[in-house]
Amino acid sequence: MPKTNPYAAGAAGRCPVCGEGFLFEGFLKVAQRCEACGYDLGRHETGDGAATFVILIAGFLCAFGALFSMFAWGWPVWLLLLVWLPLTLVACLVLMRPAKGLMVAAQIANKASEAGRDDV
Repeated sequence: MPKTNPYAAGAAGRCPVCGEGFLFEGFLKVAQRCEACGYDLGRHETGDGAATFVILIAGFLCAFGALFSMFAWGWPVWLLLLVWLPLTLVACLVLMRPAKGLMVAAQIANKASEAGRDDV
């Protein structure tokens, strides 16, 4: 049986252990268990880690695009807001789910646990 790449599986929204079951139930809620292998996914919590990376990546891309549009093409402020605010929202929504999947996959691949939970 070929070994599943946990990072590719997590980014695709699949179980990082087996690559078969769904990682999420809903948009961003991590499933309690993998329906394929039964792995306990519910104990892996990413907190704000994924959101931080998404904000930094989408913020950089959209802020750069807005500044470039303003200075290179002379767009007025209303046009910048009309174009770049929706693009920022879409970029954040598109990046959030794969980023959270990658964070959960990184925790599983590195056998990370929350301090104080199982180490006492």
